[in-house]
Order: sequence, then structure tokens, then C-alpha cells
Amino acid sequence: MQKCNFNRRELLRTAVALGAVGATGVTNLQQVIAASVKAKTPPMSESEMKAIDVALGKKGKYVEAESVYTTALPRNDLKVSIKNEPVPVPLGFGGWVAFKKTMDGKGAVVMSDTVLLQEEVNPLISAAHANNLEVSAIHNHFFYEEPRIFYMHLHGMGDTADIARRYAAAIKATKLFPANQPAIASANAATQTGNNATPAANDGARTGKEIFDLPALDRIVGHTGAVNGPTYKYTVGRDDLTITAMGAEMTAAIGLNSWAAFAGERDAAHVAGDIAMLEAEVNPVIMALRRNNLEVVAVHNHMLGESPRIMFLHYYGRGAATTLAQGFRAALNELGKGKSGMRMSQGAM
Repeated sequence: MQKCNFNRRELLRTAVALGAVGATGVTNLQQVIAASVKAKTPPMSESEMKAIDVALGKKGKYVEAESVYTTALPRNDLKVSIKNEPVPVPLGFGGWVAFKKTMDGKGAVVMSDTVLLQEEVNPLISAAHANNLEVSAIHNHFFYEEPRIFYMHLHGMGDTADIARRYAAAIKATKLFPANQPAIASANAATQTGNNATPAANDGARTGKEIFDLPALDRIVGHTGAVNGPTYKYTVGRDDLTITAMGAEMTAAIGLNSWAAFAGERDAAHVAGDIAMLEAEVNPVIMALRRNNLEVVAVHNHMLGESPRIMFLHYYGRGAATTLAQGFRAALNELGKGKSGMRMSQGAM
């Protein structure tokens, strides 16, 4: 893993450029370090993005502010229920793959979260290793779901076009590969990036905008979400932290985020989500969720070799959407205490 070393002169130069130096000096060293890291991430070129599109047979989305190119990998072939109640794929059954240049510009990294049936897990492990990719995590995100679903995180490094081809080869024989998914007839399907995001068809059914009181939810959460078919989803980055892995900066669009997806009905909603935490934040977040009657489903890693270490917690709940939103907000309140606040990632997920 590449270390990021900044001397005082470099930090002050960056601080001046950002207007972060006043009469008393640098006002927020962490912000300056974060900005220095961001400044060192080269953008993805048009030819690199085209190579990813060709390898996967599907056009992705570029989040310019984070220099991340992401392709959604929905499992629209799955019909999932929780406690015998059907739930939509965008509640948390869509995967993704994201590409980003390393800070030195000499290569790129790939990060991916894949949605798998139990019998699909080990064949994908073998295919990933055959294509020189690494498995960084395998775990559940839900309780009570049918069929049983597991999530495998993959990562790797290399030339952008090369790792795109290797990743595509690894998933080519699976339902993850876009060409192997059933077609969704929609002239304006949502195109979103990030954790568990998936395009959703506009088939005449009600959307999240029609189901939920979005202004009320936004006031509670303190962020603006994104409508994705019948769901409404918040994705909140950790802009208070500077996280590096494999020589690249980890940001919201490449998987460093907390999210909450709402489905169901206004007064009988499902919420599912993920909280990205430093190790010291894990149990305060757990306590906040349990105080709000949300179920903690899993606590685990998503990445390997990241610095500092980040843990992820998955949760689930049923009830009035506004009540569930209060639980999500309570968990967010435990993050970054004493640091700069978190803001919505550019590019809804």
C-alpha cells in the first residue's frame, strides 16, 4: 500500500491555494491533507472509460469530483422477499464495480460488491483468482431474505483497460455480467452509482417520490436522497476522513459511504443500509441503532489494507418511514464526532 507523505511546505502551499490559511495559520489540517490527496488523483480519461464500457458491455457513470467510474450490476433476475414480503431489487440487491486511478497515476484500482446466491459464491472466487483479482470480503447484508443472498467484495490493481478486461472475464459466466441480465423496458431507467445501486424500470408502478414524503425524510436525515424506482436512497460519504488503499483514495463513489434505502409504504416501510465506521465508532453506532429499534445484521470489513481501518455495519428495520429515518440519522450522529461534518456524495447512489 502506497503511503501518502506531505511535508509542511507542501501542506501550507495547498492550504493557501484552498484559502484554508488565515492570520493564525492552517485552520483545519485534516481538510488540507484530504485536499492534497484529492489533488493527487488523476482523472479517468475518455479512452479509459470507453475501455471499461467495452469490457462490460454497458455504459457506466463518471463522478468527476471523485475521479471514479462506476457501473451498476443489478440482479434483476432475482425475486427477493423478506419475511415473506416481496421487496424491490434497489432495496439492496444490486451490485456495482468502480474504477479509480492511483494517486501516482501509474495504474488504477477496481473495487466491486457482488450480489450472489449461495451456490454462486465459490465459482466466482475461482474465476476472480484465475483473473488475478482478490477477494476482500464475503458476508450477508440481510436476515430473513429468500433466497439466501451473499455479498462478495473484489478488488485489484493494474492498467485500467487490463483490470476492466480481467474483471469482465471473472464475471462473464455469472448473472452479474450485464449481458446475462434480463432486459428492463424503460426509457428513463435510473442510472446511479455506488453501494447496492441499480437502475430501476419505470413500468407504471409508483416511484419512491410518490410513495414517501421526501421533504420530511430529508429534514430528518439532513441530506437529499435519490429516487430509484420504488425506493428512496441516501448515500453519505465520509468527507471527514482520508482513507487510502492500494495507492488510491477511497471515497463515497468507490464504496466508502453510509447509506439507507427505503421501500414499501409510508407508514409500513422497509429500511436497509450500511454504516461506514472507524473501529472506535462501531459500538456507539450499534447502540444508536438499537435505541431506535433497528436490527443490526452484520459488522465486517469490505476492504483489505486500507488505512485507517474501516468497518461496515448493515442494519434493517420496519415501521413508519420517518421513524426509520430517525434511526439512520442517530447512527450518522455517532460518526466523525469532533471532526468536519459529512456531506452527500456528488452523484446519488
